[in-house]
Amino acid sequence: MRTWLGIDIGGTAVKIGVVDENGNILLSETRSVSFDGYKTPIMETVSSLTEEILEKCKTKPEGIGVSATGQIDVRTGTVIGVGAHFGNWLGSEIRKILEDKFRLPVTVINDANAAALGEQTYGRAKGCENALVVTVGTGVGGGIIEGGRLIQGRRGIGGEIGHYIIDFDGESCPCGNRGCFERYASTGALVRRFTENAALLDMLGVPADEVNGKVIFEHLDAPAVRAAVDTWMDHIAVGITGLVHIFNPEIILIGGGISREEERFIKPLREKILHRAMPRFAEDLRVEAAQLGNNAGLLGACAYFRSVHE
Repeated sequence: MRTWLGIDIGGTAVKIGVVDENGNILLSETRSVSFDGYKTPIMETVSSLTEEILEKCKTKPEGIGVSATGQIDVRTGTVIGVGAHFGNWLGSEIRKILEDKFRLPVTVINDANAAALGEQTYGRAKGCENALVVTVGTGVGGGIIEGGRLIQGRRGIGGEIGHYIIDFDGESCPCGNRGCFERYASTGALVRRFTENAALLDMLGVPADEVNGKVIFEHLDAPAVRAAVDTWMDHIAVGITGLVHIFNPEIILIGGGISREEERFIKPLREKILHRAMPRFAEDLRVEAAQLGNNAGLLGACAYFRSVHE
């Protein structure tokens, strides 16, 4: 049986799993990479867990596919840009470190792009030639499939939709620009809307440090909470509609924990996008929750490895 090792590195945890040809995850384990405030380098934790997983493998994987947070130069497998500063992640030579230690071929790709490939290969975008995958979380990530192929750009860092600008004179973003999509459309943006507004925060009945998307959605019966969430969804719809008019996808998949809210999030967001898009762009356009959840990056990393080496 042919297998590959998938590694999905996020800002707080790494998930590693053994994946077969059909996208089945045969064994997997997750470990924190921020357990000591990043005093231990992230790649040290990744290497340690990789070694443990490989020791449990009955057959040696053919290679290692890595999905990683940040801007990844796919030619070298190096982190060349980060949206948030944690540890010494910027400049990490992921591919070199893993190849040198494990003597297996390695590919590295951005986590949002990996999620798009995962959905195209094993998930809800399977069989689709033109798909847009948007992950809504602390920030906004995305991957764009055009003509059956992932859009990567010159260095593999294309598709950075969280930092395309929807308000040229808008909120400051840590990336250095103003008005970036994720400053308005992320779950993090929704949480800020409540924690920075005393009246809204009081309606939730929890301290500011306990506010998250789940807590907010539990209070949608309150008109002011509903209005704030509705405005937030308007921002998401505006940004996605702009992408629809550029790429003309056949399906839009929304990922992130909030995507589990079918009736209260996916359905109204679908209506907003289809209402805003020009008629021919909206025609037969599907807007659905992503299927693979937390496994999308890991599976997409293996799919990318296979696309490079087969």
